[in-house]
Amino acid sequence: MLEPTLRIAALYPDQLNIYADRGNIAVLENRCRWRSIGCEVTAIGIGDQIDPGRFDLFYLGGGQDEDQRRCAADLLECKRDALVEAASNGAVVLGICGGFQLLGHWYELGDERIEGVGLLDVETVRSDGPRLIGNVAIETALAGSPARGVLAGFENHGGRTRLLDGATPLGRVLKGRGNDGVSGDEGCRSGNVIGTYLHGPLLPANCWFADWLIAAAIGSETSLAPLDDSLELAAHQAACAAAGVNA
Repeated sequence: MLEPTLRIAALYPDQLNIYADRGNIAVLENRCRWRSIGCEVTAIGIGDQIDPGRFDLFYLGGGQDEDQRRCAADLLECKRDALVEAASNGAVVLGICGGFQLLGHWYELGDERIEGVGLLDVETVRSDGPRLIGNVAIETALAGSPARGVLAGFENHGGRTRLLDGATPLGRVLKGRGNDGVSGDEGCRSGNVIGTYLHGPLLPANCWFADWLIAAAIGSETSLAPLDDSLELAAHQAACAAAGVNA
């Protein structure tokens, strides 16, 4: 029987690549390789078209405001319809920080509104208040996650993201600020489309979540083969401790 292959589309890797978040792709590649699962990563840049049936997982990292403007315009011009189609067919879409904001309906910078692709029912406004910065830990309820489903990372954003009526947060804040510093919500999830502000990068400190993404993307009907995750679990415990929670 042929081994499955995880086909990843890395959107705008030259623009949306701050906070070492490209390390998330490396984690997915390695955890597939260690299990003899194929992994193909394709960089999708400005002006490139998307074949909605070609990829299992789409990844958007974070970027500076000007880079987000350019990527948002390109998303609307030549990628949104294909991305929406891919998500409706079960592809996983993961947006980190700026990528999270671009998956929502819009991001408002003063009098300027940057339109998003609308895969998540969220709206973001740049606040005049202080940036939300620091170690953060959240508790999720993702199917197949560990008992508490804790994700730990680092947040650094000036936007305040609001979930619209009926939208589901990725998790509830245990320590840190989350989407807006007030609601207790962090991130958003709609099916296999996930947005979060957790940097660090996210997946090296949360290997169970990397495995959740892989299984969801390749449609694995059985659990992934276990790995020796002693180092990864130590990293998770350290990230949780930095945020002030027990792993």
